[in-house]
Amino acid sequence: MAGRLQGKITLVTGCGSDRGLGAAMAHRFAEEGAVVYATDLDGEGLEGVVNAINAKGGTAHAVVQDVTDTGQWDALFERIESEHGRLDVIVNNAGIAVLKMIGDLSAADWSKQLSVNLDSVFYGTQGAIKLMRKVGEGGSIINLSSIGGLVGVPACTAYGAAKGGVRIFSKAVAMECAAENIRCNSVHPGMIETAMQDVARRDNPEGFKEIVKGIPMQRMGDPLDIANMVLFLASDEAGYITGGEFTVDGGVTAM
Repeated sequence: MAGRLQGKITLVTGCGSDRGLGAAMAHRFAEEGAVVYATDLDGEGLEGVVNAINAKGGTAHAVVQDVTDTGQWDALFERIESEHGRLDVIVNNAGIAVLKMIGDLSAADWSKQLSVNLDSVFYGTQGAIKLMRKVGEGGSIINLSSIGGLVGVPACTAYGAAKGGVRIFSKAVAMECAAENIRCNSVHPGMIETAMQDVARRDNPEGFKEIVKGIPMQRMGDPLDIANMVLFLASDEAGYITGGEFTVDGGVTAM
């Protein structure tokens, strides 16, 4: 039985942590038959993720990439076009969080988060659309936002501004490209059990427990929860879905 992404050429950014969202997506895509171009600024971590995928029989390529560098985006799309002649799916997942209250947030903190979390989504989306239009068979663009892009969260002014921008950007792209069957959707994770949570748990264990108690499902999500949502949006099963925002947060934003 063919996989849900059998033969599709896919690109996922931010795959350098073996416990991160991007790595989980890359693994799921490869398991479902996709060719995966996985990128990250952390070359060593990225190699580990890609080697693990290939060792299981998947097909993945590691590309060290700074997602804020337009020249590197151009080179990446040129490589994909040269090697496969098409791109079916892009997931703009790379992101950072500098959590500071607004009085402590510097101009550099603000600019860096907007650059990594929002500008890079524009670069990736624009380049993917150009290649998808050349082929003329549509495609799926999935942009990672956050529940911080839906509701106000203290210490997340810059992060929230960027992630809120990703949400509306994705809807506008969906409207521009719908007639060409190029779909664009945003995914909004809540608290997910990644390596970043280890620091919070270590530094403030009691506060961390209280935060988890505030989640209606009483637990954090797993990276696989996000990867499975992204997999659905990448697949032909979601062929009539564009301009949507998909919250995966254990019920937090339903309160």
